[in-house]
Amino acid sequence: MRNTLRLLLAGIAVCTFVTGRSVAVQPRISASTEPIANDAIVIPVAGVAKAALRDDFDNIHSGHPHHAIDILAPRGTPVLAAVDGTIRKLYESRAGGITIYEFDLATERSYYYAHLDSYADDVVEGMRVRQGDVIGYVGTTGNAPANTPHLHFAITILPPDKAWSKGDAIDPYPILVARGVTR
Repeated sequence: MRNTLRLLLAGIAVCTFVTGRSVAVQPRISASTEPIANDAIVIPVAGVAKAALRDDFDNIHSGHPHHAIDILAPRGTPVLAAVDGTIRKLYESRAGGITIYEFDLATERSYYYAHLDSYADDVVEGMRVRQGDVIGYVGTTGNAPANTPHLHFAITILPPDKAWSKGDAIDPYPILVARGVTR
């Protein structure tokens, strides 16, 4: 976020210097303030269209079923909250690297975002997020190949005890294809 602001200010300074006129900058409307259909889910990587998604839920990764979707994007691309919810856990693991577990508002499903390069500056456990809020940035932490930045995105149905690291995996691909919105 800070680097984006620095680049924006540098661009304004260059425009002012080159043209001799000041530049009016319109504030960017947050994607989370734009209306989204009630049953929609945000494709959790900024700018990624449905056509770019590939179903690899049942593929074998490191000897076990993947049970997620990998969404390829350049390192540093914003990762967006897929649904309105609460950041339940910020966690670093050997496999997932820098990760986020988000619970939906009904505390029925967990949305798992892994291999992040970093968290967004203001993200903390317990905070409420809205669909489309930036919560992190695509990376290659954990066991992700260093030359293949991507978001490992999984959805689980939470068990009765609401344990953040447990649940029954469901395939995100058909959900994102049927109801996904690009931001």
